[in-house]
Amino acid sequence: MNYYFLGIGGIGMSALARFFHRRGDAVSGYDRTPSPLTAELEAEGIAIHYEDNPAFIPAEVDLVVYTPAVPADTLEFQALVARGVKMEKRSQMLGELTRGKKCIAVAGSHGKTTTTTMIAHLLSNASCGCSAFLGGISKNFDSNLLVNNDSDYVVVEADEYDRSFLQLHPYMAVITATDPDHLDIYGTHENMMEAYLQFANQTAPDGRLFLKEGIFRTQSGDEFVEYGHEHHYHEEKESEAAAGGDSSSFHAPLSTYTVRGIDADYYAINIRNYNGNLFFDLRTPEGVLYDLELDGAPLVNVENAVVASAVALSCGIDQFQLRHGLKTFAGVCRRFDYRIREKGLIYIDDYAHHPNEIASTIEAVRFLYPGKRVVGIFQPHLYSRTRDFADGFARVLQTLDEVIMMPIYPAREKPILGVTSSMVLRKMESMSKYLCTPDQVLELVPALCPDVVLTLGAGDIDRLVPRLETVLRENML
Repeated sequence: MNYYFLGIGGIGMSALARFFHRRGDAVSGYDRTPSPLTAELEAEGIAIHYEDNPAFIPAEVDLVVYTPAVPADTLEFQALVARGVKMEKRSQMLGELTRGKKCIAVAGSHGKTTTTTMIAHLLSNASCGCSAFLGGISKNFDSNLLVNNDSDYVVVEADEYDRSFLQLHPYMAVITATDPDHLDIYGTHENMMEAYLQFANQTAPDGRLFLKEGIFRTQSGDEFVEYGHEHHYHEEKESEAAAGGDSSSFHAPLSTYTVRGIDADYYAINIRNYNGNLFFDLRTPEGVLYDLELDGAPLVNVENAVVASAVALSCGIDQFQLRHGLKTFAGVCRRFDYRIREKGLIYIDDYAHHPNEIASTIEAVRFLYPGKRVVGIFQPHLYSRTRDFADGFARVLQTLDEVIMMPIYPAREKPILGVTSSMVLRKMESMSKYLCTPDQVLELVPALCPDVVLTLGAGDIDRLVPRLETVLRENML
């Protein structure tokens, strides 16, 4: 087969491209700009070009895989449609590849990449094994793809953007969070919640459904109210209330989880920080597992570890495999990613691009490094998200000691009048705030003499990261 990828440099697209290339198919593609990831694909033997020019499309294309991030007015997209080549969205292809497998799908407005990668790491270090299509580069695998032809388990990140996750019919499903996001697609939080409910109900009847405790909400007048413990619908499997009056029910047995709280089936207790590592005890329906360890992890990773452990235990791994897997989990690139970890300076890079994600990252830093002076550099991702959550961004960013904002990364969007990074800065009460280009960031950060530096965002701020690391090492260590 000859596969052609439109937007091949995307994290999810590149995993699929790698899969087909490794299988022996012909793979090529287009992306708007080169990146370290596209360089890796080219080094692996995949042909990629960076000019939107139909003349570069191979003569023989059996199937086009594209991402919704590629605009429909892209010249190559239009040329392929005119040619009549079969075209599938990335999500459709992922749905096809997981059909007939024991698919473990992790959805959520945040936390899903780390949770997905952690589950894949735990299973790959146990006898059951797994394949995996990840939404980030695992530091353990040094890849976003894991192939194990001897295992029926396949772990995937279930992306809610464009309702992509509805292409999946998982054997086990996880929903980590349902904070409002992608309102450019859903319009309202209620519409987004309906999609999550549909995803949950697509779990196999003989599988398992893992929900963060209290995750589904319903309307009460104009207010959203959070549901309590699973016994509202666990034994009877009734989700009429959660579905806003619908008589549908969850088909799979339901388990809830949380970081703390005795109402959940799986939760962490006795969480403590020792020399930058986190330790906790895991309460399960079968008993307590004591002194589980996460190396250099943020506090939110305890919650990710709780549900990853619940899934892995449900797949049959034992407590010794679980302990070893958690302790050796190295994390995901750009997820609380330590770039410098020295006595005099900490530099952490993180993909956080939603106010709640940023708040969790800052909370983790304050927990691990109390009393330290924290400088954060944030690049907003999308005009629509900046507009929708401007107040939230201002509220969480002003908890930093110094805030540096970069211009908005537009991705697939056209500019929206009046929506800029300056709009967010003006909403902050803090006076320690700056608007900078990437080059200006490199000059300003060392002058601020930080104890901890954070880079935050889902745009192309990742290209600034190695340059900033070099500058900090040269000027502050």
